[in-house]
Amino acid sequence: MNSSDIIALAAGVLLIGWILYTRRPRVPLDEAQAAIKSGAAVLIDVREPAEWRGGMAAEAHGLPLSDLSGDRTTWKPFLGAHPKRRFFLYCQSGARSSLAARRLQREGIDAVNVGSFRAWRRSGWPVKI
Repeated sequence: MNSSDIIALAAGVLLIGWILYTRRPRVPLDEAQAAIKSGAAVLIDVREPAEWRGGMAAEAHGLPLSDLSGDRTTWKPFLGAHPKRRFFLYCQSGARSSLAARRLQREGIDAVNVGSFRAWRRSGWPVKI
């Protein structure tokens, strides 16, 4: 192995570590569920509308990441109607919800990635179709 191979390998390992780190939930699902049920937080599904056809957490509001990154036709009124609230975000794997949470945090909004819809389903919590 030459030095450029070692550098490429190290960069790959760092990238994989970063991806795994950003995908991990910041709040355990059981704590998120309790906060949502108590009204202390609002749950948001940031997947795209076509993905919602396969189900969504029963308490979730569907607000796609593409709209958050674009015109905010759904996000802007939603955020305006829920000022100073805590938002728990999820997507299919936890990657997009991590991106959305970081974007909202940069805007001073209390947003937390809670992971994936798959984990939500595995936990047995209510899902609407």
